[in-house]
Amino acid sequence: QQRPAAPAQAPAAPAAPQQAQQGQQQGPQLIYSPWAKFCGKGQDANAKQVCFTGKDARTEAGQPVIAAALIEPEGEPKKLFRITLPSPLQLQYGTRVIVDQQQPMTGPFFTCFANGCMADYEATPDMITKLKGGQMLTIQAINLAGAAISFPLPLTDFKKANEGPPTDPKVFEEQQKKLQEELQKRAEEARKKLEGQGGAPAAGAQPGR
Repeated sequence: QQRPAAPAQAPAAPAAPQQAQQGQQQGPQLIYSPWAKFCGKGQDANAKQVCFTGKDARTEAGQPVIAAALIEPEGEPKKLFRITLPSPLQLQYGTRVIVDQQQPMTGPFFTCFANGCMADYEATPDMITKLKGGQMLTIQAINLAGAAISFPLPLTDFKKANEGPPTDPKVFEEQQKKLQEELQKRAEEARKKLEGQGGAPAAGAQPGR
């Protein structure tokens, strides 16, 4: 894998997320899970409780695309904001996250697995305040072709989920079930539309919410 001759730093991306989204290849329609909070302890007897406030997005076919989670270990001042992006990517450039129109924050990838790569950001009080007050989180990286890819992740209800009690596992299960039903419905509608158009690409496969 050849590295470009340019220095290993993130290329200058467009100043505003809107421009970034207009100028970039937009992926498939995404289906989002609601923000949910979970708390639990590890197997170790002295393990501290850790809370996760997370959300993910999938394609209409149910394929995971992106995920973000605030990780808060009990009694620890240091918190993490972890994002997962679909691979393959140019790892040396790392990632950028932008809350609404604010200054981008950058973070390196720390691991990759079969279908995704993860990056951690130190979740400072300032960053958490921005996430709680924001409307949209834009997650960016560089793909193998050298193009910036951009994924929107709505922040609505992040504050409510994070400050509220952990999500009841039964409620979460119900939400996941609804999400699966929605994905199946979308896939079926897209298939019917394709058949109706004689195999032409389904431009408007996603119905309005």
